[in-house]
Amino acid sequence: MGSLSQILDTDRRVIVLALARMVGAVGNSFLIVVLPLYVASDLIEIDPLLGTRVGVGAASVTVTEPLLIGIVLSLFGFLNSFSQPWTGRLSDRLATRRPFVLGGILLLGTASGLYTLASSYWILVVLRAVQGFGAALTIPATVALVNEYAGSADQRGGNFGVFNTFRLIGFGFGPVLAGLVVDNGPYDLTAVGLPVVNGFDAAFAAACAGAYLSFVLVYLLVHDAADAAEAGDDLSIRVRGEDRLLDPVFVLGVATVAMGLCIALFATLQTQVNLRLGQPPVWFGVQFSAVTIANVALQVPVGRASDRIGRRPFLLAGFVLLVPTTLLQGVVVSSVTMTLVRLGQGVAVAFVFAPSLALAGDLAREGESGTTLSVLTMGFGLGVALGPLASGWLVGFGFIVPFAVGAVLALVALAMVITQVEETLSTAAGSSGAAADD
Repeated sequence: MGSLSQILDTDRRVIVLALARMVGAVGNSFLIVVLPLYVASDLIEIDPLLGTRVGVGAASVTVTEPLLIGIVLSLFGFLNSFSQPWTGRLSDRLATRRPFVLGGILLLGTASGLYTLASSYWILVVLRAVQGFGAALTIPATVALVNEYAGSADQRGGNFGVFNTFRLIGFGFGPVLAGLVVDNGPYDLTAVGLPVVNGFDAAFAAACAGAYLSFVLVYLLVHDAADAAEAGDDLSIRVRGEDRLLDPVFVLGVATVAMGLCIALFATLQTQVNLRLGQPPVWFGVQFSAVTIANVALQVPVGRASDRIGRRPFLLAGFVLLVPTTLLQGVVVSSVTMTLVRLGQGVAVAFVFAPSLALAGDLAREGESGTTLSVLTMGFGLGVALGPLASGWLVGFGFIVPFAVGAVLALVALAMVITQVEETLSTAAGSSGAAADD
C-alpha cells in the first residue's frame, strides 16, 4: 500500500478510501446490468402489474416492463441524491465520518445479497431504496474524509483526482464483469458441497462480497481525521451569496446537475443510436465507456494541475467543452465520430469534477465538509438519475432534442460559473499557510 501511495504521491488513507470505493463501485455497478435482466426474467413476478394504468387523466401512464425497470434503477439515484444533504449534515453535526461510511457499505452489501431471495418486484423496489439510502450515508462522509485528509489546499485537487480515478475504474469495469458472470451461469458448486447457482445469484453474491471487502478495508485502515472539528450551529445549505447573487457552492451544485444530466442522456438511447449510425451493439458499449475512459486518464493530472494553476480555469474550460460535445451527439452520423465526441465529453467532465470538489473543499467552513461537499455529490447523482428519464421522453420530439436541451443546460451552467464563482486556491493556500505558522 505504501508503494502505491508513493507512486501516486497521495496520502495512504486516501488510497485506501479510493480502493474501498473502487471495490464498492464494482459491486454496485453490477446491478446496473443485472437488475434489468432480473426484472425481465421469469424469476420476478411482474405480469400482474403490466398493462395497468397509474396516475390521473392526461398524467396517467401504462405500466410496461421498461417502466418498471426504469423505476428500480432511478429510485436508487433519487433517494441517494435527496438524502445526501441530510446525511452529510448529520456527519458534520456528530463530527465523525467513519461510522457513516461503514454503515452505508453494510446496507449496500446486505441488500445486494438479499436480491437472491427476492421473487416479487416490490421487494426489489424496497431493496433498491435501502441501497439508495446506504449510498447517501457513504458518499458525503467519504468525500468529506478525502477533503479533510488534504494537509493543505495545494493537495486537495490531487486527492480528489486520485479518489475519482479509482471510483471510475470500479464503475467502468463492473458492468463488463457483471455481464460475464450472468452469461456464464449457472455454476455447479456441488463439488464443494454447495448447490448449483444461477448467473443472477452469482452476480448478486459477487456484489455483496465486493461491498463486504470494501467494509473490511475501511474498518481496518481508515479513521476519522485527527483534527476533525465540530460543526458550527448553522449547517444550512446557502443559496444566496455573501458578496454576489448566489453562493458559489450552490452554483457548482446546480452546474453539476447539468453535467451529470448531459453525460447520462446517452444511456437510454442505445436502440436509436445504433439505428441512426448503422452500427452493431459493441460500438455503443465503446461509446458509452469513452466518457469513463477519458475521466480515468485525466482525473489525477487535472486535479493536481488545479492545485498549481487554480480551480476556475479548469471549470470554465470544462463547461465550454461540454456544450458542443453534448450537442454533437445529436448531430454526428459516424460511429468513429460519435466515439471521439464522447471522449471529448469525458475530457470536459474530467476538467470539472476534481476541481469543483476541490473548490468546494476550499470554501467549506471548519467542520462542515460533509454538508458543503454533499451539494456537489447530490447534484451529480441527481443529474445522472434525471438524464435517462429526460432523454427517454425528449427523443420522441426528435433525435437531436435531448442533446440540444443538454447543451443549453451546459451553457446556462457555464454562465453561472463565469458570473458567480471566483478562484479560491490563492486564498485557501494562504489560509493553510497561516494556520501552519500558528
